[in-house]
Amino acid sequence: MKQAQYWKAREDGTADCLLCPHCCTIRDGKIGICGVRKNERGTLYSLVWGLIIAASADPIEKKPLYHLLPGSLSFSIATVGCNMRCAFCQNSDISQYPHHTGGVTGEELGPEEVVRAALARGCASISYTYTEPTVYLEYALDTARLARQAGLLNVMVTSGYISPGIVKDDLAGLIDGANIDLKSFSDGFYRRLCSARLAPVLEAIQAYFEAGIWIEITTLVIPGENDSEEELREIARFIRSMSPDIPWHISRYFPRYRYQGAPPTLAESLDKAREIGLAEGLRYVYTGNVMGRDHENTVCPGCGQEVITRKGFSLENRSMQGSLCSRCSQNIPGRFT
Repeated sequence: MKQAQYWKAREDGTADCLLCPHCCTIRDGKIGICGVRKNERGTLYSLVWGLIIAASADPIEKKPLYHLLPGSLSFSIATVGCNMRCAFCQNSDISQYPHHTGGVTGEELGPEEVVRAALARGCASISYTYTEPTVYLEYALDTARLARQAGLLNVMVTSGYISPGIVKDDLAGLIDGANIDLKSFSDGFYRRLCSARLAPVLEAIQAYFEAGIWIEITTLVIPGENDSEEELREIARFIRSMSPDIPWHISRYFPRYRYQGAPPTLAESLDKAREIGLAEGLRYVYTGNVMGRDHENTVCPGCGQEVITRKGFSLENRSMQGSLCSRCSQNIPGRFT
């Protein structure tokens, strides 16, 4: 265990966790909603600092991030735990491990070792991913500081359930990019299927954007839950209100974990969602978890040239000079060198 940040003590020995919008008040000997932050005699500890449950060198496109060093590898790490309980979670075996077993697990890997492993595998960044990096934020930030010194970028793949002030004060200037889930534009969806709320997610997304962190948004489209034209337009308009240059990844749902209430998303539904995003003024809308569609390529909004073509998680061709379209010199937002 390592003493946590982002909490305050009470005189009665309880601890108020300030890390995320749940704002857990944790009694002595008890654990917060995330399952990995424990009050021991009035002091809050992280149970998973340096305790890896997954580590892999992934294509950055797998996060998915399409405008942040495309074609590069990102050393991806996670601990167990999550501060949401999504019924359709794709990584429930590790994200919900503390709730399923009553404990934590993993292999020890300190920040220095993470950075060395990333460099040894030729990675250009470290991604804090697979589960929810907010719940192991102390470990992620300790690693991120060393990664920055070694010339590596830092990436968060997150549900966005974090206190906005932490993004502004601690993530700005240290985290280079983030893919943030915007699971729905309905508070009822978040409460019913994720044990969370919508408003804090929207606030966190705004905080990431205002902090100067490159963001891309992902929405898993679930038939009958968040796939109405009205809701998809609301999501697209929210993204557009920040910037039309924020990429929106629309991903195909497959039945997972405790939610079996819908069939896999039709490819045609993703096409429809993409058309809505483009009609609402977004310039970069991608579809995911579906093959055979030409919606994973980056198209120049100036001349229509495909400046990056992809097949799965691999780059097939790139027609850019730095961040500029090779045909018309239109700037493509992101970080390409």
